[in-house]
Amino acid sequence: MTNELIKHKLAVIMTCYNRRDTTLACLCALYQQTKPFDIYLTDDGSSDGTSDAIKSSYPQVQVLKGDGNLFWVGGMRLAFAEALKKNYDYYLWLNDDTIIESNALSKLLATHHYLTEHNNPNSIIVGSTQDAVTGKPTYGGAVRSKHWYSNKYEFVQPSQELQECDTMYGNCILIPRSVAERVGNLDPAFIHNLGDLDYGLRARKLGCSIWIAPGYVGTCSKNSVRGSWVDANLPINERLKRAFDIKSFPIKAWTVFTMRHSGSFWFLYWFLPYLRAVMGYKNLNVSSTFREEIN
Repeated sequence: MTNELIKHKLAVIMTCYNRRDTTLACLCALYQQTKPFDIYLTDDGSSDGTSDAIKSSYPQVQVLKGDGNLFWVGGMRLAFAEALKKNYDYYLWLNDDTIIESNALSKLLATHHYLTEHNNPNSIIVGSTQDAVTGKPTYGGAVRSKHWYSNKYEFVQPSQELQECDTMYGNCILIPRSVAERVGNLDPAFIHNLGDLDYGLRARKLGCSIWIAPGYVGTCSKNSVRGSWVDANLPINERLKRAFDIKSFPIKAWTVFTMRHSGSFWFLYWFLPYLRAVMGYKNLNVSSTFREEIN
């Protein structure tokens, strides 16, 4: 790593809820990095001793308290807001179930440094993850589906080359100060999902770019759809109920997202997840995207 990369100030932004061991494992991997950083972590009202365990093992972490109603977007927004007060050079969004490799920060910073040298300083860098057991890709960059009937943002499998994308899933994201100054924080219109996709899309509209770093930066398992709004084994009324849930497509947040990013016919796209919930995952090849992380 060059001296120029070493001197940059970096803040890691995290949120957690009732998965103490998972959070501690994430922090353990994070502290294997050679790049110095500060951590801002929101504990959204955990009852399993997460905060005490963090304070005991990693007293340098700044733990912010939530009341259990922040969920992923709210928890990340609270931590991000605190870090933004300090005017860091970089901000790293990191899911607490993501185990990053020891060179992950170096790779992400080097990628942004390369893009800066090639006249792309206002670039978000996406770190892709894979399943620790199967090796299958899980989260990272996303592009808008080319199907006219879909409002889906599809995962882009990383390669050994830089790839530009439309937006991202927020598991491991490096945001330089220049982008944070333009885009600001996560939008409070979102609660659990859609906030990361919205942030990337807003960044693009403001003249920033989003790039997928080569290869993988760590592991993160993809959650099953079993028991969710797309599980065809559930009764229709239960699927529809879960489609409106905070962790799926609550009406207000989904309306903001579609109005903002789905064009003049946004109201047609607005119906898609609810239609899919009624039809069932196995029966309807029309999909929207949602955040699967648990809070």
